[in-house]
Amino acid sequence: MNFLIVHAHPEPQSFTTALKSTAKQTLEKLGHSVEISDLYAMQFNPIASQEDFLELNQPEYFNYALEQRNASKNQLLAPDIQAEIEKVKKADLVILNFPLYWTSVPAILKGWIDRVFVSGLFYGGKRFYNHGGMTGKKAMLCLTLGGRTHMFGENSIHGPIENYLSPIQRGTLAYAGFEVLPPFIAYHVPYISQEARQTLLEDYVIYLTHLDQLESLKFPKLEQFDEKLYPL
Repeated sequence: MNFLIVHAHPEPQSFTTALKSTAKQTLEKLGHSVEISDLYAMQFNPIASQEDFLELNQPEYFNYALEQRNASKNQLLAPDIQAEIEKVKKADLVILNFPLYWTSVPAILKGWIDRVFVSGLFYGGKRFYNHGGMTGKKAMLCLTLGGRTHMFGENSIHGPIENYLSPIQRGTLAYAGFEVLPPFIAYHVPYISQEARQTLLEDYVIYLTHLDQLESLKFPKLEQFDEKLYPL
């Protein structure tokens, strides 16, 4: 299989970076091909703008999604965007590797999604969920955070972790057609011992070794709705 790891952490010595490196080593040992987009190292530009297009279709009024659609159809996307799209196209499974910032992804990763998940290719019209542009591909999250495991859950202080991850797992990956695997989450990372961190890395190796045994998360299918998207 071909893997793409999109890594979003500015510190090469961070535990998040260690997870990225562990994934690369583990997957390559299993015979897979691994490509990495290290967004901070690449100095990836996260700001969506008119500069994302070699020329504008409607210069009198800028609509980013419509310009994406036109540019993807006519090979007018900026080279850095097109390069990332080609990586996603090649990948069978995309791993987003990041620390949780304010219940979301870091700005540089959000910007990568904004610019790379182009309208007309990843989604558009009724091309979403199981009819999205990335249907047939898989994706998953690997993330770190400071909270303890017991702080998350139905009756816990912060509520279910799934609520925090829904915008990225459902609203982005599943929406674009990816089959989404359960996330690997490293809790309380800034405050645990080196031995505990090593155990987490070993757990991640086991997790990656048995990806084919994971049950995908459940999301809507268009066939469950009528033409106006009312439930059947």
